[in-house]
Amino acid sequence: MTRLIIYSADDSSDVHLDSHELSTIQRELVAVGAGIERWSASEPLKPGATPDDILSAYDHEIDRLKQERGYVTADVVSIKPGNPNWPALRKKFLAEHTHDEDEVRYFVEGSGAFYLHIGDRVLEIVGEAGDLLYVPQGTSHWFDGGEVGEFTCIRLFNSQEGWVAHYTGDAIAEGFPKYEKAA
Repeated sequence: MTRLIIYSADDSSDVHLDSHELSTIQRELVAVGAGIERWSASEPLKPGATPDDILSAYDHEIDRLKQERGYVTADVVSIKPGNPNWPALRKKFLAEHTHDEDEVRYFVEGSGAFYLHIGDRVLEIVGEAGDLLYVPQGTSHWFDGGEVGEFTCIRLFNSQEGWVAHYTGDAIAEGFPKYEKAA
């Protein structure tokens, strides 16, 4: 279930907010320049849908965001249980970093959590199928797809070159709960 938890950056046991209410989540994210939207496919996706099928099913929303926010390209990334690359990818994503452009993810399937480190707070945003999350350019953050890793996401970019991670070297992520898919 979509969720926002706001922690003190100095103490992960100091929880300022824990909400599943979309309007509350939207309000808190907008206040820090981030955001969440809910999307639905223009047509139901069949099991085993290809990346082209997925992009086609969401082309109206993708085109809208390209026009509104200047994104120029979109692709699909999929991590399935048992992916031998997931442990190394997870470790890389768990290190706090920034990007020179927005990080935009639409969860087609599965779930994951973005952790935004903004001032004296950390915002954990849990996204699930149907959620579009965006993290503003330059925001210190990390991502966790859980120990197993199970998600398919549409990613939008201003340019492929801009989506390079710039690691902060801060070990803050080590002090916060890891994301584990809800049962």
